[in-house]
Amino acid sequence: MLQNIVNALVLGSSYVMIAVGLTLVYGILKILHIAHAGIYAFGAIFAVYLCELGLPLVLSVAISLISSSLLGMIIYKGFYKHVLDRGRIVPLVMSVGLFATMEDLYRLIWGPYKRPFDVYINLPDVMTMDLYLSSRGLLMLIVTAVVIVLLYLLLMRTKLGKSLRACSNDLNLAGAFGINTDRSVAFAFLIGSSLAALGGVLVGLYDNTVYPTMGSVPSYKAFVVVVLGGFGSIKGAVVASYILALVETFVVYYFGFLLPRDAIAFLTMILLLMFKPEGLFGKVRR
Repeated sequence: MLQNIVNALVLGSSYVMIAVGLTLVYGILKILHIAHAGIYAFGAIFAVYLCELGLPLVLSVAISLISSSLLGMIIYKGFYKHVLDRGRIVPLVMSVGLFATMEDLYRLIWGPYKRPFDVYINLPDVMTMDLYLSSRGLLMLIVTAVVIVLLYLLLMRTKLGKSLRACSNDLNLAGAFGINTDRSVAFAFLIGSSLAALGGVLVGLYDNTVYPTMGSVPSYKAFVVVVLGGFGSIKGAVVASYILALVETFVVYYFGFLLPRDAIAFLTMILLLMFKPEGLFGKVRR
């Protein structure tokens, strides 16, 4: 039981990192930013590439996060910003196309094969008679906890956080009250993209492998989390990430692979939305 709970916490932490960024963007623009998963993969692959060039891990990750943030800004300024007045379908189709293009570019630049993320982590393995938690799993739990706290402080205690929350409630009304909505959206992309890249790095470290298409499965897992948590709710995304991970872990443990883990995610979403269609923390839309 204890080992399954720890495994679920690690799995849920990997969902948090990509789902929170996706929720930030959806909360403001009300579009599904599928290309977010491409940034997730870029963060991991670029960090590995920099480590292979001889840079220290911390410096490689820092450069990767900055580059990923800029990539998110380019996607917003260069693509989404020009089609936001054309409904939700156009940005969604554009995002799918961007994601496919990003994956192909990664294959062309870094090759189609898996690459090891074999670096030393200066943390101990946690090992008792009841559980085992590797140093990389421990790192994921620590970093995710720190990110959640910092994100809460940013959203609740800073001027930027207030503007992001105002834009999430009503973008047009926030602009009418003098908030620079374009800057707020840009910051949402910067923050969300850096979180996605960090999530890719942590998963790459945990699995000791990165590859160009590693964002494919997390892209729809993040979508499930966003729906379960309530569209646009950061708190809901965090809680839903861990609920989904717990359900997946225990269903697989007790019923084996009767259903694939990914199918369990969508089945969970369907069952929850049958009884609570607005999600865990979403608002009822009338």
